[in-house]
Amino acid sequence: MKEDIINSKNQAIAQINEIDNLNDLEQIRIELFGRNGKITNTTKELKNLSDEDKKQIGILINEVKNTLEKVIADKKNDLKVNFREWFDPTIPVKIKKVGHLHPTSIVILEMTEIFKNLGFSIMEGPEIESDHYNFELLNLPKDHPARSLQDVLYIEEPETLLRSHTSSVETRSIEKLKPPFRVVVAGKCYRFENVNASNNAMFYQFQGFALQKGISMTDLKGTLFSFVKSYFGEERKIRFRCKYYPEVEPGVGLDIDCKFCDQKGCSVCKGRGWIEMLGAGMIHPQILKNFGYNPKKISGFAFGMGLDRIVMDRFKINDIRSLYNGDIRY
Repeated sequence: MKEDIINSKNQAIAQINEIDNLNDLEQIRIELFGRNGKITNTTKELKNLSDEDKKQIGILINEVKNTLEKVIADKKNDLKVNFREWFDPTIPVKIKKVGHLHPTSIVILEMTEIFKNLGFSIMEGPEIESDHYNFELLNLPKDHPARSLQDVLYIEEPETLLRSHTSSVETRSIEKLKPPFRVVVAGKCYRFENVNASNNAMFYQFQGFALQKGISMTDLKGTLFSFVKSYFGEERKIRFRCKYYPEVEPGVGLDIDCKFCDQKGCSVCKGRGWIEMLGAGMIHPQILKNFGYNPKKISGFAFGMGLDRIVMDRFKINDIRSLYNGDIRY
Protein backbone atom coordinates (compact mmCIF):
# COMPACT_ATOMS: atom_id res chain seq x y z
CA MET A 1 0.00 0.00 0.00
CA LYS A 2 2.95 2.29 0.74
CA GLU A 3 4.31 1.73 -2.76
CA ASP A 4 0.90 2.52 -4.33
CA ILE A 5 0.70 5.79 -2.38
CA ILE A 6 4.24 6.82 -3.34
CA ASN A 7 3.65 5.88 -6.99
CA SER A 8 0.41 7.89 -7.02
CA LYS A 9 2.29 10.87 -5.58
CA ASN A 10 5.06 10.71 -8.18
CA GLN A 11 2.56 10.24 -11.00
CA ALA A 12 0.52 13.19 -9.82
CA ILE A 13 3.59 15.44 -9.54
CA ALA A 14 4.61 14.52 -13.09
CA GLN A 15 1.14 15.36 -14.39
CA ILE A 16 1.04 18.66 -12.52
CA ASN A 17 4.40 19.73 -13.94
CA GLU A 18 3.15 19.16 -17.52
CA ILE A 19 -0.05 21.20 -17.12
CA ASP A 20 -0.23 24.58 -18.88
CA ASN A 21 -3.65 25.91 -17.85
CA LEU A 22 -5.67 26.41 -14.69
CA ASN A 23 -8.65 24.30 -15.79
CA ASP A 24 -6.57 21.12 -16.16
CA LEU A 25 -4.87 21.85 -12.84
CA GLU A 26 -8.24 22.09 -11.12
CA GLN A 27 -9.30 18.80 -12.69
CA ILE A 28 -6.24 17.01 -11.24
CA ARG A 29 -6.93 18.54 -7.82
CA ILE A 30 -10.44 17.09 -7.95
CA GLU A 31 -9.10 13.68 -9.05
CA LEU A 32 -6.79 13.67 -6.04
CA PHE A 33 -8.79 15.35 -3.25
CA GLY A 34 -12.38 15.31 -4.48
CA ARG A 35 -15.14 13.25 -2.88
CA ASN A 36 -14.03 10.19 -4.87
CA GLY A 37 -10.40 11.26 -5.37
CA LYS A 38 -7.41 8.91 -5.05
CA ILE A 39 -6.10 10.41 -1.79
CA THR A 40 -9.60 10.60 -0.35
CA ASN A 41 -10.33 6.93 -1.10
CA THR A 42 -6.95 5.85 0.30
CA THR A 43 -7.75 7.68 3.55
CA LYS A 44 -11.06 5.80 3.77
CA GLU A 45 -9.21 2.46 3.61
CA LEU A 46 -7.29 3.17 6.83
CA LYS A 47 -10.14 1.73 8.88
CA ASN A 48 -9.37 -1.74 7.47
CA LEU A 49 -5.72 -1.72 8.65
CA SER A 50 -4.17 -2.77 11.90
CA ASP A 51 -3.37 -0.11 14.48
CA GLU A 52 0.35 -0.20 13.65
CA ASP A 53 -0.18 -0.01 9.87
CA LYS A 54 -2.87 2.57 10.31
CA LYS A 55 -0.40 4.82 12.11
CA GLN A 56 2.39 4.45 9.56
CA ILE A 57 0.13 4.74 6.48
CA GLY A 58 -1.68 7.70 8.04
CA ILE A 59 1.58 9.59 8.49
CA LEU A 60 2.54 8.80 4.86
CA ILE A 61 -0.82 9.94 3.51
CA ASN A 62 -0.55 13.25 5.36
CA GLU A 63 2.96 13.82 3.98
CA VAL A 64 1.82 13.00 0.43
CA LYS A 65 -1.26 15.21 0.83
CA ASN A 66 0.81 18.17 2.06
CA THR A 67 3.36 17.67 -0.73
CA LEU A 68 0.74 17.51 -3.48
CA GLU A 69 -1.17 20.52 -2.12
CA LYS A 70 2.05 22.56 -2.14
CA VAL A 71 2.94 21.42 -5.68
CA ILE A 72 -0.58 22.35 -6.89
CA ALA A 73 -0.45 25.76 -5.17
CA ASP A 74 3.00 26.54 -6.65
CA LYS A 75 1.85 25.48 -10.11
CA LYS A 76 -1.27 27.59 -9.79
CA ASN A 77 0.78 30.69 -8.92
CA ASP A 78 3.13 30.05 -11.85
CA LEU A 79 0.23 29.74 -14.28
CA LYS A 80 -1.34 32.98 -13.01
CA VAL A 81 1.92 34.89 -13.44
CA ASN A 82 2.54 33.58 -16.95
CA PHE A 83 -1.10 33.64 -18.08
CA ARG A 84 -1.98 36.32 -20.63
CA GLU A 85 -5.61 36.60 -21.64
CA TRP A 86 -6.27 37.30 -25.31
CA PHE A 87 -7.61 40.80 -25.74
CA ASP A 88 -8.70 42.70 -28.84
CA PRO A 89 -8.99 46.45 -28.07
CA THR A 90 -10.95 47.05 -31.28
CA ILE A 91 -13.98 45.02 -30.13
CA PRO A 92 -16.78 47.36 -28.89
CA VAL A 93 -17.63 46.87 -25.24
CA LYS A 94 -21.13 46.70 -23.86
CA ILE A 95 -21.85 50.09 -22.35
CA LYS A 96 -23.33 49.95 -18.88
CA LYS A 97 -26.13 52.37 -18.15
CA VAL A 98 -25.31 54.72 -15.30
CA GLY A 99 -28.11 56.65 -13.62
CA HIS A 100 -31.40 57.51 -15.28
CA LEU A 101 -33.17 60.35 -17.00
CA HIS A 102 -34.50 63.24 -14.94
CA PRO A 103 -38.30 63.12 -14.47
CA THR A 104 -38.66 66.28 -16.57
CA SER A 105 -36.70 64.72 -19.44
CA ILE A 106 -38.89 61.61 -19.27
CA VAL A 107 -42.06 63.69 -19.51
CA ILE A 108 -40.71 65.76 -22.41
CA LEU A 109 -39.94 62.60 -24.37
CA GLU A 110 -43.38 61.15 -23.65
CA MET A 111 -45.23 64.33 -24.57
CA THR A 112 -43.32 65.02 -27.76
CA GLU A 113 -44.05 61.47 -28.90
CA ILE A 114 -47.79 62.14 -28.56
CA PHE A 115 -47.59 65.42 -30.44
CA LYS A 116 -45.43 63.87 -33.16
CA ASN A 117 -48.30 61.45 -33.76
CA LEU A 118 -50.59 64.48 -34.07
CA GLY A 119 -48.41 65.90 -36.85
CA PHE A 120 -46.25 68.33 -34.85
CA SER A 121 -42.56 68.97 -35.45
CA ILE A 122 -40.06 69.66 -32.64
CA MET A 123 -38.00 72.85 -32.40
CA GLU A 124 -35.72 74.57 -29.91
CA GLY A 125 -34.76 78.16 -29.23
CA PRO A 126 -32.25 80.21 -27.19
CA GLU A 127 -32.76 80.76 -23.46
CA ILE A 128 -30.98 84.11 -23.68
CA GLU A 129 -33.46 86.10 -25.71
CA SER A 130 -34.06 89.58 -27.04
CA ASP A 131 -36.93 91.84 -26.08
CA HIS A 132 -37.96 91.81 -29.74
CA TYR A 133 -38.77 88.08 -29.86
CA ASN A 134 -39.83 87.70 -26.24
CA PHE A 135 -42.26 90.65 -26.18
CA GLU A 136 -42.50 92.96 -29.18
CA LEU A 137 -43.55 90.39 -31.77
CA LEU A 138 -45.98 88.81 -29.29
CA ASN A 139 -48.24 91.87 -29.14
CA LEU A 140 -46.48 93.08 -25.99
CA PRO A 141 -44.92 96.51 -26.77
CA LYS A 142 -42.90 98.29 -24.09
CA ASP A 143 -45.88 100.32 -22.89
CA HIS A 144 -48.25 97.34 -22.73
CA PRO A 145 -49.75 96.90 -19.23
CA ALA A 146 -49.47 93.11 -19.50
CA ARG A 147 -45.70 93.37 -19.10
CA SER A 148 -46.18 94.14 -15.44
CA LEU A 149 -47.53 90.59 -15.02
CA GLN A 150 -44.08 89.16 -15.68
CA ASP A 151 -41.05 89.98 -13.58
CA VAL A 152 -38.36 89.46 -16.16
CA LEU A 153 -34.73 88.61 -15.37
CA TYR A 154 -32.64 90.93 -17.55
CA ILE A 155 -29.04 90.28 -18.52
CA GLU A 156 -28.63 93.68 -20.10
CA GLU A 157 -31.64 95.90 -19.66
CA PRO A 158 -33.74 96.66 -21.62
CA GLU A 159 -33.01 94.40 -24.61
CA THR A 160 -31.28 91.19 -23.44
CA LEU A 161 -33.04 88.87 -21.02
CA LEU A 162 -33.64 85.30 -19.96
CA ARG A 163 -36.76 84.24 -21.82
CA SER A 164 -39.86 84.41 -19.67
CA HIS A 165 -41.79 81.94 -21.82
CA THR A 166 -41.23 79.57 -24.71
CA SER A 167 -43.48 81.79 -26.83
CA SER A 168 -40.25 83.38 -28.04
CA VAL A 169 -39.66 80.20 -30.05
CA GLU A 170 -43.10 80.70 -31.56
CA THR A 171 -42.16 84.12 -32.94
CA ARG A 172 -38.86 82.81 -34.29
CA SER A 173 -40.64 79.88 -35.95
CA ILE A 174 -43.35 82.03 -37.54
CA GLU A 175 -40.60 84.27 -38.88
CA LYS A 176 -38.61 81.32 -40.27
CA LEU A 177 -41.22 78.78 -41.42
CA LYS A 178 -43.87 78.94 -44.11
CA PRO A 179 -47.38 77.69 -43.29
CA PRO A 180 -48.87 75.22 -42.93
CA PHE A 181 -46.87 74.00 -39.92
CA ARG A 182 -47.36 72.61 -36.43
CA VAL A 183 -44.57 72.88 -33.86
CA VAL A 184 -43.97 71.98 -30.20
CA VAL A 185 -41.03 73.12 -28.10
CA ALA A 186 -39.97 72.33 -24.52
CA GLY A 187 -37.44 74.34 -22.53
CA LYS A 188 -36.45 76.37 -19.50
CA CYS A 189 -37.96 79.75 -18.71
CA TYR A 190 -37.07 82.29 -16.03
CA ARG A 191 -39.11 84.73 -13.96
CA PHE A 192 -38.75 86.40 -10.61
CA GLU A 193 -41.18 84.22 -8.65
CA ASN A 194 -41.89 83.65 -4.99
CA VAL A 195 -40.76 80.04 -4.64
CA ASN A 196 -43.40 77.70 -3.21
CA ALA A 197 -44.81 74.20 -3.74
CA SER A 198 -46.02 74.97 -7.25
CA ASN A 199 -43.85 77.90 -8.48
CA ASN A 200 -40.15 78.39 -9.06
CA ALA A 201 -37.90 81.08 -10.55
CA MET A 202 -36.60 78.58 -13.11
CA PHE A 203 -39.23 76.35 -14.65
CA TYR A 204 -40.02 74.42 -17.81
CA GLN A 205 -42.68 75.24 -20.36
CA PHE A 206 -44.07 73.19 -23.21
CA GLN A 207 -45.22 75.34 -26.10
CA GLY A 208 -47.26 74.34 -29.12
CA PHE A 209 -48.53 76.33 -32.07
CA ALA A 210 -49.93 75.82 -35.54
CA LEU A 211 -50.44 78.14 -38.49
CA GLN A 212 -52.46 77.39 -41.60
CA LYS A 213 -55.47 78.46 -43.61
CA GLY A 214 -58.84 77.78 -41.96
CA ILE A 215 -57.56 76.56 -38.58
CA SER A 216 -60.01 77.30 -35.74
CA MET A 217 -60.70 77.04 -32.02
CA THR A 218 -62.25 73.63 -32.69
CA ASP A 219 -58.86 72.36 -33.88
CA LEU A 220 -57.19 73.75 -30.76
CA LYS A 221 -59.66 72.15 -28.36
CA GLY A 222 -59.54 68.87 -30.23
CA THR A 223 -55.72 68.83 -30.10
CA LEU A 224 -55.61 69.55 -26.37
CA PHE A 225 -58.42 67.10 -25.59
CA SER A 226 -56.58 64.36 -27.52
CA PHE A 227 -53.32 65.11 -25.69
CA VAL A 228 -54.84 65.12 -22.20
CA LYS A 229 -56.71 61.87 -22.75
CA SER A 230 -53.66 60.21 -24.32
CA TYR A 231 -51.22 61.29 -21.62
CA PHE A 232 -53.23 61.44 -18.41
CA GLY A 233 -55.86 58.80 -19.18
CA GLU A 234 -59.44 58.70 -20.35
CA GLU A 235 -60.74 58.99 -16.79
CA ARG A 236 -59.18 62.40 -16.08
CA LYS A 237 -61.48 65.42 -15.93
CA ILE A 238 -60.67 68.59 -17.86
CA ARG A 239 -62.32 71.95 -18.23
CA PHE A 240 -61.85 75.00 -20.43
CA ARG A 241 -62.24 78.52 -19.04
CA CYS A 242 -62.21 81.89 -20.77
CA LYS A 243 -58.93 83.66 -19.99
CA TYR A 244 -57.00 86.68 -21.15
CA TYR A 245 -53.56 86.39 -22.73
CA PRO A 246 -52.09 89.20 -24.86
CA GLU A 247 -50.74 86.70 -27.36
CA VAL A 248 -54.11 85.16 -28.25
CA GLU A 249 -57.67 86.20 -28.99
CA PRO A 250 -59.85 84.55 -27.84
CA GLY A 251 -57.96 82.94 -24.95
CA VAL A 252 -58.76 79.87 -22.87
CA GLY A 253 -57.29 78.09 -19.87
CA LEU A 254 -57.29 74.32 -19.51
CA ASP A 255 -57.54 72.79 -16.04
CA ILE A 256 -57.21 69.16 -14.99
CA ASP A 257 -58.60 67.54 -11.85
CA CYS A 258 -56.14 67.41 -8.94
CA LYS A 259 -55.18 63.83 -8.12
CA PHE A 260 -53.19 64.83 -5.04
CA CYS A 261 -56.38 65.57 -3.11
CA ASP A 262 -59.11 64.07 -5.33
CA GLN A 263 -60.40 67.62 -5.88
CA LYS A 264 -60.86 68.26 -2.15
CA GLY A 265 -58.26 71.07 -2.12
CA CYS A 266 -54.55 71.02 -1.27
CA SER A 267 -51.36 73.13 -1.54
CA VAL A 268 -50.70 71.93 -5.08
CA CYS A 269 -54.07 73.00 -6.47
CA LYS A 270 -54.24 75.93 -4.01
CA GLY A 271 -57.47 74.65 -2.55
CA ARG A 272 -59.39 74.73 -5.83
CA GLY A 273 -59.46 71.03 -6.68
CA TRP A 274 -58.25 71.87 -10.19
CA ILE A 275 -54.70 72.33 -11.48
CA GLU A 276 -54.22 74.94 -14.18
CA MET A 277 -52.23 73.09 -16.82
CA LEU A 278 -51.99 75.55 -19.69
CA GLY A 279 -53.11 78.70 -21.40
CA ALA A 280 -54.13 78.69 -25.03
CA GLY A 281 -56.08 80.45 -27.74
CA MET A 282 -56.10 81.65 -31.32
CA ILE A 283 -52.97 83.56 -32.30
CA HIS A 284 -53.74 87.26 -32.00
CA PRO A 285 -54.41 88.99 -35.36
CA GLN A 286 -51.80 91.63 -34.55
CA ILE A 287 -49.12 88.97 -34.23
CA LEU A 288 -50.03 87.64 -37.65
CA LYS A 289 -49.82 91.17 -39.04
CA ASN A 290 -46.37 91.56 -37.44
CA PHE A 291 -45.19 88.83 -39.79
CA GLY A 292 -47.03 90.08 -42.84
CA TYR A 293 -49.99 87.69 -42.75
CA ASN A 294 -53.59 88.68 -43.40
CA PRO A 295 -55.64 87.42 -40.38
CA LYS A 296 -58.65 87.01 -42.65
CA LYS A 297 -56.80 84.54 -44.86
CA ILE A 298 -54.67 82.61 -42.42
CA SER A 299 -55.03 81.76 -38.74
CA GLY A 300 -53.32 79.79 -36.04
CA PHE A 301 -53.54 78.57 -32.48
CA ALA A 302 -51.03 78.42 -29.65
CA PHE A 303 -50.81 76.85 -26.21
CA GLY A 304 -48.24 76.91 -23.43
CA MET A 305 -48.20 74.72 -20.36
CA GLY A 306 -46.20 74.58 -17.16
CA LEU A 307 -44.23 71.40 -17.69
CA ASP A 308 -43.16 71.08 -14.05
CA ARG A 309 -46.76 70.68 -12.92
CA ILE A 310 -47.25 67.87 -15.40
CA VAL A 311 -44.09 66.20 -14.08
CA MET A 312 -45.42 66.54 -10.55
CA ASP A 313 -48.71 64.95 -11.56
CA ARG A 314 -46.95 62.20 -13.52
CA PHE A 315 -44.62 61.17 -10.65
CA LYS A 316 -46.86 62.23 -7.75
CA ILE A 317 -44.38 64.84 -6.53
CA ASN A 318 -46.16 67.39 -4.36
CA ASP A 319 -43.46 70.09 -4.25
CA ILE A 320 -41.85 71.59 -7.36
CA ARG A 321 -38.63 72.26 -5.43
CA SER A 322 -38.09 68.49 -5.16
CA LEU A 323 -37.34 68.40 -8.89
CA TYR A 324 -34.16 70.44 -8.52
CA ASN A 325 -32.84 69.74 -5.02
CA GLY A 326 -30.50 66.93 -6.10
CA ASP A 327 -32.38 64.11 -4.35
CA ILE A 328 -31.63 61.08 -6.57
CA ARG A 329 -34.75 59.24 -5.32
CA TYR A 330 -36.70 61.39 -7.77
